[in-house]
Amino acid sequence: MRTHSIHVCRECGATSPRWVGRCPGCAAWNSLDEERSSTHSPSAAVGTVALHTVGTDHDKRLSTGVGELDRVLGGGLLAGSTTLLFGEPGVGKSTLALMSLRALALRGASVVLIGAEESAGQVAQRARRLGPVPEGLEVATTTSVASVLALIEQRRPQVCVIDSISAMSDDGLGGVAGSVAQVRNAAERLCALAKATSTALVLVGHVTKDGELAGPRALEHLVDTVVRIEGDRYGTLRVVRAIKHRFGPTGEVGLLEMVNEGLRDLPETAMTLRQSGPEVPGVVFTVTNDGSRSFLVEVQALVASSSGSPRRVAHQVSSQRLSLMLAVLEARCDIDVSDLDVFSATAGGLAATEPSVDLALALAVASAAEGFALARTLVVMGEVGLAGELRAVSSVTRRVREAQRLGATRAIVPSSSDVEEVSGIVVVRCSSLSEAIAVSRGH
Repeated sequence: MRTHSIHVCRECGATSPRWVGRCPGCAAWNSLDEERSSTHSPSAAVGTVALHTVGTDHDKRLSTGVGELDRVLGGGLLAGSTTLLFGEPGVGKSTLALMSLRALALRGASVVLIGAEESAGQVAQRARRLGPVPEGLEVATTTSVASVLALIEQRRPQVCVIDSISAMSDDGLGGVAGSVAQVRNAAERLCALAKATSTALVLVGHVTKDGELAGPRALEHLVDTVVRIEGDRYGTLRVVRAIKHRFGPTGEVGLLEMVNEGLRDLPETAMTLRQSGPEVPGVVFTVTNDGSRSFLVEVQALVASSSGSPRRVAHQVSSQRLSLMLAVLEARCDIDVSDLDVFSATAGGLAATEPSVDLALALAVASAAEGFALARTLVVMGEVGLAGELRAVSSVTRRVREAQRLGATRAIVPSSSDVEEVSGIVVVRCSSLSEAIAVSRGH
């Protein structure tokens, strides 16, 4: 056995064979900690097994009790798997994890919550807001990795949630809790034990100021599933998204709504066309695809006089695509808003950034600038090219079906789209942005 040492940056995870005062990766000063590792020479070759004789654990999924989360996870938590749940502060990570444990405990599953950032009393207070606390829901408060490993080894719970992985530390390892070395060490040991004990492990993580997962990049490779919960902390809509999933589809999304009792599944009927109120210029409906689902999105635009340098503000839509649509409107449709303020957003908090939103964004600006309103039962979809042409987008038929189901009676699509006939909705094909504006203006 040979031992050697490397120096790991606690800020970015970069390594160096020797200590240096400044990290070669992120340029942080005095951030390198020494780590020792051993190299063993194998005494015998590892054994093999015929793959067709190996059983699977796919029949051991545990439903979390949250329908939209189960959708993202492919049916629930898999025994022996490790799931990383992360998001911005206040978005509902701890609430979602606690709701899942509560539902599992009510069905008789053995569950444990490791509170590394809250006391048992604080956890109990949050749990009571969700409803009656089941007897099987147990909590332990510690930041010691060794203590958690011993608890899992002794109790063998079916599900264990650690809130959060960034607060866990190992006294035998240098660096403070939350450092790259500490987080990686804790995750490696916990993942290995979860597989050995068939415990479904859930790690709650934080994000950086840039919205990325805090901690070493290796953390995403260690776990089996990475789930991100997104949403405006001041709004009620939450989007749960699978970024990585070894046991199911990647990119699947679920919609949740934050209420006084916690998070609840958002019914698809909530995303319907507005059936009351006057038709207002600058409001257009479109259908976006996310994962295997289609969502109805209301795109809004406002054009106003500028008091100085014209502003371009985009919320939940791509600012680059907004600038592109403004240029196309001026060059191809003679709609000039270069000296005006332009604001664009989606209603309800659901982001719409795919290219199929181009047509809705351009029509919303044109409608606001020209002062004409679009029918509330009209939906549009299509990518807009620099020449002002409309380009086909994927899954147009699926989008049209979803629009019809939610109340639309007319849809504008690119003329090159391969769309099937859908009962109850009239499909209008347009080849250019100017043609789409003329059609929508003459509803």
